[in-house]
Amino acid sequence: MEKKMFEFKTKTIVATGLGAALFTLLFMYVKVPTGIPETDIQTAYGIGAFFAALFGPIAGGLIAFIGHALSDSIQYGSAWWSWVIASGVSCFLIGLVYPKMRVEEGEFEVKDGIRFNIYQLAANVIAWVVVAPVLDIVIYAEPVNLVFTQGIVAAITNTASAGIIGTILLVLYSKTRSKKGSLSKEG
Repeated sequence: MEKKMFEFKTKTIVATGLGAALFTLLFMYVKVPTGIPETDIQTAYGIGAFFAALFGPIAGGLIAFIGHALSDSIQYGSAWWSWVIASGVSCFLIGLVYPKMRVEEGEFEVKDGIRFNIYQLAANVIAWVVVAPVLDIVIYAEPVNLVFTQGIVAAITNTASAGIIGTILLVLYSKTRSKKGSLSKEG
């Protein structure tokens, strides 16, 4: 069965809501400071990448966008929109790997892990080294040196989070799924 990149089923809507809730909670409570102001190692990007690979770019983008916006709004009273948008962009782009993934069929081999990690690396570099700093400058008139330093650190840490946590979750989840043709008729 061929996967459609932008199909949005009931299962995807439910996963988006669940993913956004998990992303919000992880973003608020499960992070490690880096020493760079307002730039932490965020475990939430591992969950965002996992859901993006399983449900596609729309789900991934919405999970990260909504989760980051809610987290900022709850913690600080308003969202920092340049980074909220970058979060959405990162997980949207990671979700572009979705048609190539066979996790639901119980398949996640080394080549799938490499493919997933190439996508998430590229997505994180685009989102955090380009989108976030440029929007910080355009929207908030932030200092150029600071925003690019923050962006590079965020790209590295979010790539690590998505790569480690996302890959582990995809491997584990694939093991819970039946492989195509693994059930045989006894007679």
